[in-house]
Amino acid sequence: MREILPVLERWYAARVPFGLATVVSVSRSAPRDPGAAMAVGPDDEVAGSVSGGCVEGAVFELAQDVVASGEARLATFGYSDEDAFAVGLTCGGEITVLVRPVTHESDPAFGAVAASVASGEPVTLATVVDGPAPRGATLAVWPHTVVGSLGAPGLDVAVTADARGELALGATGTRHYGANGERREDAVTVFLHSFAPPPRMLVFGAIDYAAAVARIGAFLGYRVTVCDARPVFATPKRFPDAVEVVVDWPHRYLRGTDTDERTVICVLTHDPKFDVPLLEEALRRPAAYIGAMGSRRTHDDRLARLVEAGLSDAELSRLRSPVGLDLGARTPEEVAVSVAAEIVALRWGGTGQPLTATAGAIHTAGSA
Repeated sequence: MREILPVLERWYAARVPFGLATVVSVSRSAPRDPGAAMAVGPDDEVAGSVSGGCVEGAVFELAQDVVASGEARLATFGYSDEDAFAVGLTCGGEITVLVRPVTHESDPAFGAVAASVASGEPVTLATVVDGPAPRGATLAVWPHTVVGSLGAPGLDVAVTADARGELALGATGTRHYGANGERREDAVTVFLHSFAPPPRMLVFGAIDYAAAVARIGAFLGYRVTVCDARPVFATPKRFPDAVEVVVDWPHRYLRGTDTDERTVICVLTHDPKFDVPLLEEALRRPAAYIGAMGSRRTHDDRLARLVEAGLSDAELSRLRSPVGLDLGARTPEEVAVSVAAEIVALRWGGTGQPLTATAGAIHTAGSA
């Protein structure tokens, strides 16, 4: 939808109703991912695509119908061996498309969502797909603001928490709830469309521990980059396909790289000539997490060098060192779990304690 937003904003500003079709789920070799969108506006103007041409004609007619009726529709398209002339996907996959009318009355937050997407401000748009809730109802969720409703206060609370979790990862997909937001039920299907790039994980030091941390970082939804000044270690074949590998001095690479409040920085070099200038740079820029590997003796030596470099107490307080939670980890994979657990706990304010040792709600209103 990001690609066609300028057109949608124009229609919305003119207060012209339009039909918006969004791919909410796919299977097998579907041509477009969830979130792909097509809209039909005034004078039958079309923007976007949901399948690359296979089912656009049928979706066009559905969009006209929902604008005329004011009611959202759900349609699934796949390949039919029995009827080669049926509307479907020639690739053999299957897509489910939600088509809903968009007006100022039905979707009062649409303009604010479009403005946020255009400005790069993270936002998630939650839309009811199916179940005992108003199909097509929307809830716009920003990190600190919510606009709209899905029809039930409990459902709004649960979806808001999950939407912020998806937003933190830049993830898009469907979630299932009870009619009042109960978890572990699947009466209501909600599509969470996040407009934010995946957060970055920067891993410095191309060692075995880095490979394990990179794997779990990619699993958690981060865009992972591994950087090391030593080309003999920083080779793509040592890391998962989804991981970018860079050969450069760590502090120099970081100095030329944008970070934000969602960025995770893991310093695994535990070599002063690499990690001191790197941490000096890292602790003075935006980041959600800055962790450094090493023994307590290494940590004390590192702190002394950073103090000598002029870092303040406030800057040094951001450093998580030794890195990770105390899980008794030994192997690179176990250490990676320890590091990931600390990242998640810091993001959502978790204690790191066993849940059996805590009381009260497991998921707070602001957590995923």
